[in-house]
Amino acid sequence: MTLDETRGRITRDGIRIYEDADFAGMRAAGRVAAEILDAVVPLVQPGVMTETLDDFITEEVKRRGVTSATIGYKGYRHASCISVNHVVCHGIPGPKLLKDGDILNIDVTVIVDGWFGDTSRMYVAGELNRKAERLIEVTHDALMKGIEAVKPGNTFGDIGHAIQTYVEANRMSVVRDFCGHGLGRVFHAPPNVLHYGRPGTGAVLEEGMFFTIEPMVNLGRPETKILADDWTAVTRDKSLSAQFEHSVGVTATGCDIFTLSPAGLFHPTYRR
Repeated sequence: MTLDETRGRITRDGIRIYEDADFAGMRAAGRVAAEILDAVVPLVQPGVMTETLDDFITEEVKRRGVTSATIGYKGYRHASCISVNHVVCHGIPGPKLLKDGDILNIDVTVIVDGWFGDTSRMYVAGELNRKAERLIEVTHDALMKGIEAVKPGNTFGDIGHAIQTYVEANRMSVVRDFCGHGLGRVFHAPPNVLHYGRPGTGAVLEEGMFFTIEPMVNLGRPETKILADDWTAVTRDKSLSAQFEHSVGVTATGCDIFTLSPAGLFHPTYRR
């Protein structure tokens, strides 16, 4: 048996309940992932290739003596996903040059002493236009509203409902095709954390659950399509998309956010 198969217990919904001591491992992994995303901030500029950002992230992973969870995952070859403008998620780094006003999500997952730290956030190359700024603002705030719903006794439907109602009140749409997920000593595990839903539905939150919340929000319609590379998801209507992601653990009174930015750089308003 692996350590993951013997640690904690499994709910009837297939969700692992971790022990109090396991929170320290998740905090350490989440902090490293957040530090790497902090370190890449100065490099996001017009004229920089997305593969240059990924090369930097790869070196940061090596320098810190940790492991990238994405290199080699289902054949993926990069330490990050970089999704620009109308790319919803899973954008592949390459020779694409960032242009002034581009918005991009960078998603990083690292393994630290067997624990997975998974987080993503938005960046801006050059000057940010008002429409993109509002999208980023709403997406960030939707994530935080979802996190506010995390406490024992609430349900996963409560999380999705909090996100969906906020986004739609701002006349934007929540992507349905992708969701958050359980993690811990594995990359992906139950539950699927939907970013839409009805209050009181889904599995009940219990202390010791670890999972990501990572809403993707579109300025236009919610539909997506996958490009020929079998990874890159884009908006069908070519509208801008944004995403923020935290890894969290349910505590006795609420939740612990494992992937907070140590430098306070999680939201692009740090630029002001």
